[in-house]
Amino acid sequence: MNKRVLIVDDDEAHGDFLVADLADRGFAAVAVRSGNAALAQLAEAPFDVVLTDLRMPGLTGIELVQAMAPRFPEVPVVLMTAFASVETAVQAIRAGAYDYVTKPVRVDSLELILERAVALRSLRAEVRRLRLLSGAKGWGELLGASLAMQAVYDLLERIGDSEATVLVTGESGTGKELAARTLHHQSKRRDGAFVAVNCAAIPEALIESELFGHVRGAFTDAKNAREGVFVRASGGTLFFDEIGELPLPVQAKLLRALQERVVLPVGATKEVPFDARLIAATNRDLEAMVQERQFREDLYFRIHVIRVDMPPLRARGADVLLLAQTLVQRFAERDGKKVTGLSPEAAEKLLAYDWPGNVRELSNSMERAVALTRSETLELGDMPPRVRDHRDSHVLVVADDPTELVPLEEVERRYVRRVMRAVNGNKTIASRILGVDRKTLTRKLGPEE
Repeated sequence: MNKRVLIVDDDEAHGDFLVADLADRGFAAVAVRSGNAALAQLAEAPFDVVLTDLRMPGLTGIELVQAMAPRFPEVPVVLMTAFASVETAVQAIRAGAYDYVTKPVRVDSLELILERAVALRSLRAEVRRLRLLSGAKGWGELLGASLAMQAVYDLLERIGDSEATVLVTGESGTGKELAARTLHHQSKRRDGAFVAVNCAAIPEALIESELFGHVRGAFTDAKNAREGVFVRASGGTLFFDEIGELPLPVQAKLLRALQERVVLPVGATKEVPFDARLIAATNRDLEAMVQERQFREDLYFRIHVIRVDMPPLRARGADVLLLAQTLVQRFAERDGKKVTGLSPEAAEKLLAYDWPGNVRELSNSMERAVALTRSETLELGDMPPRVRDHRDSHVLVVADDPTELVPLEEVERRYVRRVMRAVNGNKTIASRILGVDRKTLTRKLGPEE
């Protein structure tokens, strides 16, 4: 049992009752009968949460909270009293209490509050650890210590010296270009150029000229010859971002360039060789696009030699806090502000939020918070409204009402549909999250999907 609770109650019988009942629920509880005894106990042994009576001889519960604040700031306190009122509750929270319960205590409700308080205690320790972190964990330009990112680092390290074409997939904002740059800097081509092309940002009329180059007079505004990105990237790495946005006619010419290692500039009659490694990236489901004839199958297999899947931020656990702390330090230094990090309450919200915009959204949120804060620690009020006001959503699979009980197959179907909504209908990503193939996913979705 690692959830240690210190119970402070001058009613010895009630304290002993709580010790026994909480022990049955996985808590290691110790009871003392006064505030001073509680402070002495806290000095001798670590506790995850303090549960204290409000009215006691000597130190009251609120006075105990105030005494603990400077000495044990990471330990949350839950107050309990038989004298419930809005005024008392407000007074307790203002004093720094984590929560407030009334007597007679319902142990089921108390268990939930204590579980959350223990989680907050762990979170406060993590925030303090991140503030003291001298060297961030990561690989190259990528940052994160989660298992999901460690798998990415391992794959990138193994393919660093390879000349094989790489396809980086992932939602927008997950760091696909950063992964490509890191791969380039770790490769034998590190001394060459890294040329990035955003396929979605080039006007269709200029795509061929941008990719393959053109000769003088090839079209009206072609007053001078120009090299395309393939030739400019020779000796280095060519990064095609959002490759799924290329028109089909250009896809055919791209395929030939990759196969023959030559390009034909617009208006030219002689092909030009190039020597560049290709890394492509997309946030789209290329397999589905192939089936819908929106992306060439032969090009897909040509670029899909090695695949690197960048995990969404919501799947990276405490990496959110590591990234946030690093971003806060970066923006504070840039803006000349003294901001040391995050409050536990702000950190708790960052972990609870889904981050649909991934690392890019987190970066924007931290930049905004640093710009607006008036304190040395980012508080909950400094967070963007969408983060600050976020509430966890849950999938209802069973209920107390017997009419709401459903077969296990229906429970599974509801969860599969929730995953599909979370990934905006991308079956490839949903398949990887659920650990099934696309055919199995389609079958589990049922006829409505």
